[in-house]
Amino acid sequence: MLTDIISTHLNVIFCGINPGLKSSNDGHHFSGRSNRFWKVLHQSGFTPYEIEAINDTSLLDFGYGLTTAVARATSRADELSKEEFDESFDNFKVKIRKYQPKYIAFLGKAAYKAFSKKKEILWGEQPEDFCGVKVWVLPNTSGLNRGFSLDGLVTYYKEFYDSVYKS
Repeated sequence: MLTDIISTHLNVIFCGINPGLKSSNDGHHFSGRSNRFWKVLHQSGFTPYEIEAINDTSLLDFGYGLTTAVARATSRADELSKEEFDESFDNFKVKIRKYQPKYIAFLGKAAYKAFSKKKEILWGEQPEDFCGVKVWVLPNTSGLNRGFSLDGLVTYYKEFYDSVYKS
């Protein structure tokens, strides 16, 4: 089981699609060897050093939290059904309203597509808020996401970082 790392009024809540099997088994976010989340977060400026997955709760010290759109762990996010996203939606809204971050960053388009009911979503800042919170959609850092190099991921996350701290 993967527990949210969350508190009120964070700068950003990063929202993964759902836990990977390894993360779910060991209880730490983005702990799969091929996942580039911690490396990308550091290289884009969000953290002053690369956090190890085992220390994932230290993310709160920097004003960030972690959650997932769907709680069920799978080896691949495409194993989730539309119904699972639909069933998770109300709980997710309650969570965002309760914790009121400044930004929510969806990692990958799948969850935001399901929650917003939009057919097409562009990377980056979204034109509408989600429960009063600014939304960004960033490429997923999963090692299964071969469409983005490490440098490509860092570029998108750095653009988001600059928006959070230079606006």
